[in-house]
Amino acid sequence: MQRTPRDVAPAKPGPSAPAVPAAAASPQFQLIPASAEGAIDAAEEAVDLLLDSGRAPGDVLVITTGAQHPWAEHELSFGETAYWAQHDAGDDVFYTDAAIASRAGSRPVVVVAVNGGTVSADVLSLAHTRAGALLIVCGDPQQINSVLGTAV
Repeated sequence: MQRTPRDVAPAKPGPSAPAVPAAAASPQFQLIPASAEGAIDAAEEAVDLLLDSGRAPGDVLVITTGAQHPWAEHELSFGETAYWAQHDAGDDVFYTDAAIASRAGSRPVVVVAVNGGTVSADVLSLAHTRAGALLIVCGDPQQINSVLGTAV
C-alpha cells in the first residue's frame, strides 16, 4: 500500500510510553487533517500506523462524532452486552460513538474521527481524559482548532 502525504505528515505514533505514569502527564496530541467524509479513513490509517509500530490492539480506542464506525454498528447488532464485553476484554481496538464514549474506559491511545456531528469541547475533553499517552484527532483543522483552547 502506498502512503499519501497526509499519512506521512504527522509523526508516526510509536509504542513508547511516557516515563511518568499516565495520570501525572498529559497525553501527546496529534491532529490529522481530514474532511468529515474522510475522517474514518484517516482514523483507520492512524490505527494501522499504531499497530504497525508495535502498539497492541487493546491499547486503542476510536471515537466517532458522526455516524458510528462500521465495526461498532456490526458489533452492536449482537446486542449491547456483547459489544461492551469486547470493550471490557481489552483485546482489540474498540470503536464507539461520542454519544456513548463516556462509558468507555481509558486506553493508552484514543483516536477521534470527526466524521460529522458536532465536535465540541466536551467530546475532545472526554477523549483527552481517556487517552493515557496519545490523543489523535482526525478532522477539519479549522473546526478542531476552534474548540481546542477549552478542550485540550
